[in-house]
Amino acid sequence: MGYALYIAQRGGKHRDAKTLSGFGGAGVVEVVKDFRGDTFRAVYTLRYEDALYVLHAFQKKSKTGSETPHREIELIRQRLGEAERIARNREA
Repeated sequence: MGYALYIAQRGGKHRDAKTLSGFGGAGVVEVVKDFRGDTFRAVYTLRYEDALYVLHAFQKKSKTGSETPHREIELIRQRLGEAERIARNREA
């Protein structure tokens, strides 16, 4: 997970990274890794200049389906808004 974030900071995209749908384009990216039978995800954005914002990292609990749970999506949306406010303040 850390290496995938490092690659993103350097302008690349790790093979386990994909655009998270529902956020209007390629601005929000999800990294999915399996470890010892469990699935872990980290969601980040590069929408804002000179910064990578990690919006959420969590263990996927559901054993069926690959869809990100609604409560996790809502938390990501909330944190994306906060990242936008932080980025605006940095530019001012």
